[in-house]
Amino acid sequence: MIKLITGKKGTGKTKILIDQINDSVKSTNGCLVCIEKGEALRKSISYKVRWCDSEQFDINGYESFYGFIAGMLAGNYDIKGIYIDGIIKIGGPDFAELGSTLEKLSKLTGDDTDIVFTISADKSELPASVTKFIK
Repeated sequence: MIKLITGKKGTGKTKILIDQINDSVKSTNGCLVCIEKGEALRKSISYKVRWCDSEQFDINGYESFYGFIAGMLAGNYDIKGIYIDGIIKIGGPDFAELGSTLEKLSKLTGDDTDIVFTISADKSELPASVTKFIK
């Protein structure tokens, strides 16, 4: 299931994401993964969460991001949650391409794995292909 946390820069999206990650550690029996560009969250999340820096894996663009997630899920069927901070920094500012990627990820994960994204944009700036995942 895809979930989005949206808002302009400085509205507390990352804090919400950190809280969700650390709460999930207490209630999830499976593996959890956090992906970001850089190392801002690394010390704020539980050591039990698999942390990944997108730059370390040379993830640039939505196509390589999708391939990275698909590969992770293929290699570990026990991943229950994936948390991505700043998807625009990783994939780029093309919201149409983001919507297409979210759709593919939704089909890939179904209800087995939650994927939570932070998006630095107001809901009104996003196309319907993206906003349909805001719950």
